Amino acid sequence: MLPNTGKLAGCTLFITGASRGIGKAIALKAAKDGANIVIAAKTTSAHPKLPGTIYTAAEEIEAAGGKALPCIVDVRDEQQISNAVEKAVEKFGGIDILVNNASAISLTNTLETPTKRVDLMMSVNTRGTYLTSKACIPFLKKSKIAHILNLSPPLNLNPLWFKQHCAYTIAKYGMSMCVLGMAEEFRGEIAVNALWPRTAIHTAAMDMLGGSGIESQCRKVDIIADAAYSIFRKPKNFTGNFVIDENILKEEGIKNFDVYAIKPGHPLLPDFFLDDLPDEVTKKMESHGAIPAFKEGKQDTKPKQRSGPVEETFRIVKESLSDDVVKATQAVYQFELSGDDGGTWFLDLKHKGGSVGFGEPAERADVVMSMSTEDFVKMFSGKLKPTMAFMLGKLKIKGNMALAIKLERLMNQMNAKL
Repeated sequence: MLPNTGKLAGCTLFITGASRGIGKAIALKAAKDGANIVIAAKTTSAHPKLPGTIYTAAEEIEAAGGKALPCIVDVRDEQQISNAVEKAVEKFGGIDILVNNASAISLTNTLETPTKRVDLMMSVNTRGTYLTSKACIPFLKKSKIAHILNLSPPLNLNPLWFKQHCAYTIAKYGMSMCVLGMAEEFRGEIAVNALWPRTAIHTAAMDMLGGSGIESQCRKVDIIADAAYSIFRKPKNFTGNFVIDENILKEEGIKNFDVYAIKPGHPLLPDFFLDDLPDEVTKKMESHGAIPAFKEGKQDTKPKQRSGPVEETFRIVKESLSDDVVKATQAVYQFELSGDDGGTWFLDLKHKGGSVGFGEPAERADVVMSMSTEDFVKMFSGKLKPTMAFMLGKLKIKGNMALAIKLERLMNQMNAKL
């Protein structure tokens, strides 16, 4: 991990969304230097699924050696931003670094994203970043350090990253466009950069998005905190960069990245918006059972005889069924497969002994999965992991996500035989 140097002692950081997760991790890293931290976030009482408030974060920052100023800030509210900036300047004498970390996410397609959710993402991600930057810039101009850091991705215009969650991508890229514009506008006065992780980062929000088991494929928030710290130590002429955490830490001499892994040695889930080589990303997307969209099943009493790789896959699956597998799973799965050897198939892991076949199951499926026959065979043989298939739009699901995850565990057991 990157050691602290004391460089940020006495500096004031204004961090949005700093009550938990990545924002708090960056705050704690700076606090170890003796920095002043303005916690600009809206959580004042503990959330049942998202632990941490601006007050508990303040306690941790003080314990780490920093000074904290918790401020109630919803970045959609310009007045709350202005009030927090005013308090920060009054208490600490200025602002040296702004971290635009607050963000809203909904990984839904156009027809499934309510207008209210679109407005939230645009208001928090793009507008909130813009307004907070605008409020802090007059004070940043007076600082010798003067950095703005947005937690946002490189501007990758590959349509892949728009097709499944267009509104989120637009909102997130709005933060990146602030970097592009402001870096040029304030060149020589304020360094403006973006930071984005190479892999998924484990936070409470990631648990909610990815479900149980996702953490083993993630890195700790520490890697983002270390990367941000590295950026803060650079001069003002380091500006307009879209930094990837792993890359900048390699430049710092970090070689062992296992220290950042939740589960060292386990395959990591690549983050969104990075596709240096899309095929490589697909291979690396080693994962768990996040799965999307489908159709509900009816009855088909006369399964047809089929031949080909899909039929062979189901044959091997059938040979692996047992009462123990059925008892542990208790679900009926339906597969809507397109392409050669496609059609509707089912896997019944609810009734005695289990069964497979062509056609719809005898009772309504608990989970329905849609994909191509080629991707189906790849998934069951371990060559394509469900999370990557989902992110690339190759796999869609409707139904019980917990039961979908159970199926992935079964797939993992099948891999050796397939």
